[in-house]
Amino acid sequence: MEAAIEGILFAAGEPVKLERLALATGAELMDCAHAAQRLSDRYRFERRGIRLVRTDDSWQMCSAPEYAQTIRRALERRKPPQLSQAALEALSVVAYYQPTTRAYVEQIRGTDSSYTMGLLQERGLIEECGRLAVPGRPILYRTTSLFLRSFGMTSLDELPPLPENAGDGEPRREVPSEDAPQEPPTQETPKGM
Repeated sequence: MEAAIEGILFAAGEPVKLERLALATGAELMDCAHAAQRLSDRYRFERRGIRLVRTDDSWQMCSAPEYAQTIRRALERRKPPQLSQAALEALSVVAYYQPTTRAYVEQIRGTDSSYTMGLLQERGLIEECGRLAVPGRPILYRTTSLFLRSFGMTSLDELPPLPENAGDGEPRREVPSEDAPQEPPTQETPKGM
């Protein structure tokens, strides 16, 4: 029963009510409570890196407080490097006018964007989504779900509106789902689909 409780609490990752543990293990409520307490005592006695903690009528697995600093250091996330002004400009063009080509990004920015587009792709903020059906078949780019997460958005509808004189057309504001094919009017079937 202790092993079953341990497995349930590990998999849950959040407090689990004692009644639910008893129901899952098929044990009486008091027997389940005693088993959880024995498991908790064993973790503490053996000075393990994890603990079983009781809160009200629930049990939860958590890290041992004496290892808090070590755990914090191990899981500390380093801030990703800041994007340059050039990268932010290129990313903005892709976000508002996707799917778009590198040539269009360069036309808007007025400068070569090869390196910048490669960097954005390397960081997972943009991705290839097909080719334009014109001579030379240039690659089309769109933003990724990582772009949305990085900027705290759930959809491109949350982008601020463009000023009236920005660009020469209405921006496209839809991030295609990664499952659905993306087929703008001038695009052939997306790469890999």
